[in-house]
Amino acid sequence: MKSLVIGGTGPTGHHIVNGLRERGHAVTILHRGQHEIPEIPEDVVHLHGDPYDADALRETLGNRDFDCCVATYGRLRAVAEVMAKRCGRFVSVGGVPAYRGFMNPGLFRPAGLPVPIREDAERVRDESEDDKGYRIVRTEDRVFEHIPAATHFRYPYVYGPYQLQPREWCVVRRILDGRPHIVLPDEGLLLQSYGYTENVAHALLLSIDRPEVSAGQIYNCADAETLTLRQVVEILAESLEHRFEIVSMPHALALPARPLLTQPLPTHRVLDLAKLRGDLGYEDRVPPREALARTAHWLVAHPPAAGGMEEQALTDPFDYAAEDRLIAAWRQALAAMPSIPFEREPGYTLSYSGPGGRGRSGSFD
Repeated sequence: MKSLVIGGTGPTGHHIVNGLRERGHAVTILHRGQHEIPEIPEDVVHLHGDPYDADALRETLGNRDFDCCVATYGRLRAVAEVMAKRCGRFVSVGGVPAYRGFMNPGLFRPAGLPVPIREDAERVRDESEDDKGYRIVRTEDRVFEHIPAATHFRYPYVYGPYQLQPREWCVVRRILDGRPHIVLPDEGLLLQSYGYTENVAHALLLSIDRPEVSAGQIYNCADAETLTLRQVVEILAESLEHRFEIVSMPHALALPARPLLTQPLPTHRVLDLAKLRGDLGYEDRVPPREALARTAHWLVAHPPAAGGMEEQALTDPFDYAAEDRLIAAWRQALAAMPSIPFEREPGYTLSYSGPGGRGRSGSFD
């Protein structure tokens, strides 16, 4: 089998390349050649060209064709057009903003994306709802117009080595800087689907193994376990032997947490993986708790430059003086809050039997 990977040097690329090699494929990667990574073996052929331009892509490929093409990079609709008659199997990667409400939860009343969201959920309808999401929708449609038997994956935020917008750096840098506390909105209970690099690559490779099932299909792709934002922070801190005081405050006040939220409203974004698991047998290759620990140690060993490209993408100013003033003002407001007595203190209902809840009502073995 001859396989082409368009991309190959990004966060998931080397996992895909090496997964194909393990399956006996002779692999070629096509990328701009601006950087190489050591995880790509020497037997992989490199083509350097621009996958954002159809004519440039044709020129780079020449008269080559392939049994399989995995497109993780470039202008996908142009890639699909060029590869339509050059490959027997086409697997592409797009994004979850195709879903209506993912970037604009106010489209629903009350605001918020349906949870969990399935592959057949409504997509962005037009540019006025979400320009980027609508462009992703149009790209998906073009892929299947050119290659009806394609398999398409909707990736969430992907974390791990080589991520150019490393959300976890917002936490890891504060640990390295010795910060004793971190601000989270609403106890950090937000749920969002994320995908570790090795996990999402594993999901994609499963479709290579089962073309008879995956051809013509779209799949959500993410870690099977969805952690709360607070769990993410606590796991990162524990992996680096640090302990934060988590300062919870209302979302409207928790400005320092915006880069961790990645959205303006504290609404859940959870993908339904039933199709991925049912069709392809997906399970996490790396448990997310371990994946986060690996990511933390990677960032310690490969820290982004202060004020560099990664921090600019994150838009986290790491303004600790402002954070300290905010925390002090919040604590002062809490201290000034009067105690409000209730004639009868509200409970958690008689069905709750956890800590602080209803005890036994009789003697039962």
